[in-house]
Amino acid sequence: MVSSEVETLVYDRKLSSVVPAGVTEENMAKELSCMDKVMKLHYLRGVYFFPSSAVQGLNVTLFKEPMFRLLELYCATSGRIRKSETGRLFIKCNDSGVRIIEAKTDKTIDEWLEMQKDHYSVDNHLVSNQVLGPQLAFSPLVLIQFTWFKCGGLSVGFSWTHVLGDAFAASNFINMWGQGTAGNLPTKSLQRQPKQADQIQLSAEAEAQPLSVRRVEPVGDHWVAAINCRMETFSFQITASQLEDLQTKVASKNQAGKLPPFEALSAVIWQCIAKTREDIEQNVITICRDDFHNRDENVLKNNQMLSIVNADFSVADAEVSELAELIIKKSVEEKTLVEKTVEKDQGMSDFLVYGANLTFANLEDVGLYELELNGHKPTFANCSIHGVGSEGVVLVLPGPEPVKEGSGKGRTVTVTLQENQLAQLREELEHKWGII
Repeated sequence: MVSSEVETLVYDRKLSSVVPAGVTEENMAKELSCMDKVMKLHYLRGVYFFPSSAVQGLNVTLFKEPMFRLLELYCATSGRIRKSETGRLFIKCNDSGVRIIEAKTDKTIDEWLEMQKDHYSVDNHLVSNQVLGPQLAFSPLVLIQFTWFKCGGLSVGFSWTHVLGDAFAASNFINMWGQGTAGNLPTKSLQRQPKQADQIQLSAEAEAQPLSVRRVEPVGDHWVAAINCRMETFSFQITASQLEDLQTKVASKNQAGKLPPFEALSAVIWQCIAKTREDIEQNVITICRDDFHNRDENVLKNNQMLSIVNADFSVADAEVSELAELIIKKSVEEKTLVEKTVEKDQGMSDFLVYGANLTFANLEDVGLYELELNGHKPTFANCSIHGVGSEGVVLVLPGPEPVKEGSGKGRTVTVTLQENQLAQLREELEHKWGII
């Protein structure tokens, strides 16, 4: 598809803003944790597709109505980034609002999803690609785009600044908006400031540097890192039966039962990517998981655990079962070390997390299909990350709801890599593993 065709896919964009229903108390602010600050150059982008039957009788005015109240519950989402006199970053809850975009396309949802198979980047037209800055005081943290299709269907494009919270926090927020369209919002504020974290103790001795993040040149007030290569994204589905076969194939004779889905998929894709990089050994990866023990669904924050896996052998030539076992048993947690590193320089440095190493994010339990409109869940939903470093990221997400009840749930895998590696990866996954 030529660029001129892509540019005209979505048209008639209209911009507006939504602010909280009530005035937020003066001087209200959201303090940023060390994990919030380390994620500042990343953005979450979600797209949800709904058929015409799910949005009959609905319009953008009706979509906005529950948002006024939702922003009252989560006032930080309609705030803006500020800096103190000492350079400390925080979110000023000043009711500046979230940005709403309404648009149209002459494609049907089926036609769009067909295009998506070969040109995943078309989804960039269904969700805002805006980043924070260079005028931080005027940059919205959340942008939602409603795109109407020729068939009467709708996509909801959701852009979320990662500094607000992780994928689970973002999902909880947009799903609560869906509940609001059915009149089911809570009657009082759920938003609470996270309890103050214990002061991180900094040792006088030199601390080891975390491997799971990479320090980059300071970006100033324009929150986007300079990446010296072209990154592309593609996504594929793996059905429940394909996943079961893969888990069985990857498991070694010494392992009892099947491997967990995330670890099996990560091991396979790790090796496939290593084979596309014959000149560089792909020995170190980052694993990103939800720290569910410390999650509070009513608090927006970055709650993920970061771990490093280091293979002291050739990944390309190894048994995939060895890689899976390494991920399960030899992951080294670095969250505390990352927090200490950020605390030590008082949050003044800028970092990349996704793509600092090849990064695998376990988002299997994100409520991607829990957003409902008129009692309907999306027929398809996906999530990607903007601001990925050159080593790439792999997101393992829940797949669409199964057609037959009890038939099991597959996964959606979204991969962002250097452009010249994607074709080779797809070939490896298709010919060796039969999962594309």
